[in-house]
Amino acid sequence: MRMSFLSLPFPGFRSRPMSPINQRRWRNFKANKRGYWSLWVFGVLFFLSLFAEFIANDKPLMLTYEGGLYFPVLVSYPETAFGGDFETEADYRDPFVKDLIHDAGGFMVWPLIEYSYRTINLDLPVPAPAPPSAENWLGTDDQGRDVTARLIYGFRISVLFGLTLTVLSSVIGVTAGAVQGYFGGWTDLLFQRFIEIWTSVPQLYLLIIIASIIEPSFWILLGIMLLFSWVALVGVVRAEFLRARNFEYVNAARAMGLSNSKIMFRHLLPNAMVATLTFMPFILNASITTLTSLDFLGFGLPPGSPSLGELLQQGKANLQAPWLGLTGFFAIAVMLSLLIFVGEAVRDAFDPRKVLR
Repeated sequence: MRMSFLSLPFPGFRSRPMSPINQRRWRNFKANKRGYWSLWVFGVLFFLSLFAEFIANDKPLMLTYEGGLYFPVLVSYPETAFGGDFETEADYRDPFVKDLIHDAGGFMVWPLIEYSYRTINLDLPVPAPAPPSAENWLGTDDQGRDVTARLIYGFRISVLFGLTLTVLSSVIGVTAGAVQGYFGGWTDLLFQRFIEIWTSVPQLYLLIIIASIIEPSFWILLGIMLLFSWVALVGVVRAEFLRARNFEYVNAARAMGLSNSKIMFRHLLPNAMVATLTFMPFILNASITTLTSLDFLGFGLPPGSPSLGELLQQGKANLQAPWLGLTGFFAIAVMLSLLIFVGEAVRDAFDPRKVLR
């Protein structure tokens, strides 16, 4: 007898098997091989980027000194801990610090890439930007920083920014659309007029004005973009609530005395979530693209931050170093293509007309 993973009994954990409709959606999603494998590839890349400090760092993962174990990647140690003269954090790439550790019979275990996103390679054989080599796999930028390390960190911050913006804007947009569609009347009319006025505000101009007053950061950019991105899902959720608010089961729930909030979020919201989940991969794609565009124009993250848009901007400014522009282009193209393929698979999964034989 075949059993699904979700129905296996685990000690202390009671689970229910997937409903038939969710099983059909999962089969439809897996039937789209391009989207299914894109989800796996994107998930693996994002999971690895979460541990970027253990993959690309200018600090050793572990070192031994006079019989003691140290973990510089997790704990900051002063140079005096290894027999140095300064109380500041040790520079483990400094030959003096290396000699102190090796002379005491110690050794260091380095990450796969011995550079962080802000580490400058001071031993380049040619002026920066340096071409790809065994030391810098994708070369360096015009400040001598390792492109591979900046790519890993930039990928992580772009995806985290996009996911955070997508989740927050979806929560606000779904709530606003639910209130509009369920109550209708003047509530719906006033909300629609407000959305029309709000969406007419030029977002780029507002970002330029704010960037000229204060230095934009991750959270400031997130807050500004959240002010405008929440309207993306209002329309589809509002339409679903307008369609279903007078169904018989909704009228029966009202007759039984259920509150409006329970009817909205327990009975109507599951139907609206189908359209919401279908749009979410594309909203994530748009969020990442917007951040990349702002970084390319110079109105994004603070200078020095690992950014795919900043990498593209360096490629534009250094045409004699084609590895900068090509690295940024292929990284963004692959990332956005994977998200588009996943979005297509999600759309097929929630399409009621798509039935597998």
